[in-house]
Amino acid sequence: MKNVFTIAFMAIAMVFATEANAQEFSGMDKSPLDNASYPTDYKVSEKAVRITYGRPQLKGRSLAELAPAGEVWRTGANEAPEITFYKDVNFGGTDVKAGTYALLTVPGEKEWTIILHSNLNQWGSYFYKDGSDVARVPAAASTSDKSLEAFSIAFKEVEGGVHMVMGWDKTRVAVPIVL
Repeated sequence: MKNVFTIAFMAIAMVFATEANAQEFSGMDKSPLDNASYPTDYKVSEKAVRITYGRPQLKGRSLAELAPAGEVWRTGANEAPEITFYKDVNFGGTDVKAGTYALLTVPGEKEWTIILHSNLNQWGSYFYKDGSDVARVPAAASTSDKSLEAFSIAFKEVEGGVHMVMGWDKTRVAVPIVL
């Protein structure tokens, strides 16, 4: 009787093992996930800020088509980016407690509104509700001679803190962060 149970158990285990081996994996995301942090030095164990975001590409389209002026935009692709402050900061003139926030923006020709939002794990900005805003700060938009095919975020060290710089096509937007 013991052998019958052993054989039955082995047969069931083989069925599940075969199904695990037959798993289908999806291809590469069209807008890969990336992150930026400050400080960027890998030897530094204490980060001040880190952002994880999707990097859409223009692919012959315009920035205005992909991130329309005057509309809340997810600030990248796929899920709304999540920015983590590891300590209290001043974000564009607004005091913000340490924590993780969704990053949304409202693009404009000369100025963007940068939004830190308390609702995490949201797809795009489809479920955005301004009552969950933690901060809304204005940031000047400038133009560069160099065009960026993929949406990008980087941190630039400045006296007293950093600027979180967002760039896509020839548009650049910088938000001061006092650490």
